Amino acid sequence: MDHAPTHPEHPPTVGTPSAGQPSVGQPSGSQRRGRRRGELSVATIAELAGVSKPTVSKVLNGRTGVALETRRRIEALVREHGYQRPGSVTPTAGVEVVFYQLESHLAIEILRGVEQVARTHELSVGFTEVQGRTDPGRSWAEQLLARRPVGVIAVYSAFTPEQHAQLAASAIPLVALDPVGEPVHATPSVGATNWNGGITATRHLLDLGHRRIAVISGPIEMLGARARLEGCRAAMDAVGVRLDDDLVRGGRFYYEDGAALGRDLLDRPDRPTAVICGNDLQALGVYTAAWQLGLRIPDDLSVVGFDDIDNARWCCPPLTTVRQPLAEMASTATGMVLTMAAGGSPPQRRVEIGTTLVVRGSTAAPAIVR
Repeated sequence: MDHAPTHPEHPPTVGTPSAGQPSVGQPSGSQRRGRRRGELSVATIAELAGVSKPTVSKVLNGRTGVALETRRRIEALVREHGYQRPGSVTPTAGVEVVFYQLESHLAIEILRGVEQVARTHELSVGFTEVQGRTDPGRSWAEQLLARRPVGVIAVYSAFTPEQHAQLAASAIPLVALDPVGEPVHATPSVGATNWNGGITATRHLLDLGHRRIAVISGPIEMLGARARLEGCRAAMDAVGVRLDDDLVRGGRFYYEDGAALGRDLLDRPDRPTAVICGNDLQALGVYTAAWQLGLRIPDDLSVVGFDDIDNARWCCPPLTTVRQPLAEMASTATGMVLTMAAGGSPPQRRVEIGTTLVVRGSTAAPAIVR
């Protein structure tokens, strides 16, 4: 079932708070009074770790000058005891977006959605790319802590429990926005209706008369990729047509994988009449494979993608695809993180926003039916 976005119509603002409501980035009265009795302090962490209070503060603020072994010992104690900083520390007026890999076809829409909400609260938007960071002494999470953002939106599910604990210890709210998965821990998250998207794409092809349908999936360990594949399978089962496992391939969400796997599927005497792809980049790879084999789209082969990136409209013929509302997903995640930064809780821990089939020129009835 699709869920409506949960970001509030009037998210918390920066500046003058309304009655009884702290503003984002501004501690409430209870926070100004400092730490309550019984809560763990920096001094206690320092004593347990056998270091000074300034050393603990450096770790909590993501600063350099702490030996790796010492840093890990302090972080382990912070996680073990669930330490959180007192709310008197004022964060910078910004929202940080963390990408595993900064792919322009996704990042632009996501940043646009974050900025739409952030600008109404006079917040800046920054971003971090995780892939390729190999410095063992200072992780991306520690660098992010040093900037003290209002909140963090992580655009992937693979952040570790240690990184999650570092943000929690510094009272920085975190929301996961993942187009292809769902976090395995209890982090609030926003995604799309991947299963329904797979069903919609497959029903479109079935209605056109296709029965020999191939699927190029994303990495099967990603929950969203698996949901798209199972949606295809369920739609075919519903009309009494079995998805041939010999026509299912799994690969990365890359153009190169779509081209290679597409050629493998199409360069055979019993080739499929249609291919459903895990994303638009894979679909564009299938376009290349079809061209190399002398096949015409959609005359000889129908192709469906997923995401609706700009290239889907520009290719020839324009690509039929399942639109993933990235900007809306990002604005929803931003509303959630600002609600948490103001001391509230999002109404739902997991929000899924509906996908939509966009029919263009890459799908038609199979030649054998015409």
